[in-house]
Amino acid sequence: MTVGPDDFRRKLNVSRETLADLALYGELLAKWQKKINLVSGRTLDDIWERHFLDSAQLAFLDPAPEGPWLDFGSGAGFPGLVVSLIHKKTPGFRMHLVESNGKKAAFLREVIRATGAPAQVHGVRMEELTPFPVKTISARAVAPVSDLLSLAQGFMTLSPIFIFPKGQDVDQELTEASKCWNIDLDKYPSMTDPQGVILRIKDVARV
Repeated sequence: MTVGPDDFRRKLNVSRETLADLALYGELLAKWQKKINLVSGRTLDDIWERHFLDSAQLAFLDPAPEGPWLDFGSGAGFPGLVVSLIHKKTPGFRMHLVESNGKKAAFLREVIRATGAPAQVHGVRMEELTPFPVKTISARAVAPVSDLLSLAQGFMTLSPIFIFPKGQDVDQELTEASKCWNIDLDKYPSMTDPQGVILRIKDVARV
């Protein structure tokens, strides 16, 4: 059964303003998708579950949403731009979206302009971004856990938490990560993938 706006609102108890922002986001995504490949075309008909709900669930795992949040490899804005719309009214919230593809970065800036999302785009590769203090770091379908932690090493001055949605290979990724990193880990079931989990990682240190 396809998830729609009303189902999304019931599951996450968000405001009608948030629904309106997401609906506008979806309209812009469909419009831009005709010109550039932002997401898999077959997922557009199920955008409220495959992209919006899948991303929004991460917003509720952050115990300190007022702090700067960094999203690696944002692509079409999942999960970072969705999270920023969930936290649109959170005082001081700021999302930093990292996307090196120029066309995708332009799309992200257009959605931010249209919705007023508390976010900014860094149009560079993660490795090229000058580190700054952040409280939360996320990434969706970007790289294995160990690689993500390595990329984030310069951003760990505030001991951020990491929130990563992962699929059925998560245990293998964690085994590899344990060779290089000591972490405090919590796992949460995904709301959109029966085989998926959301990792919340903190107290990260090199082995």
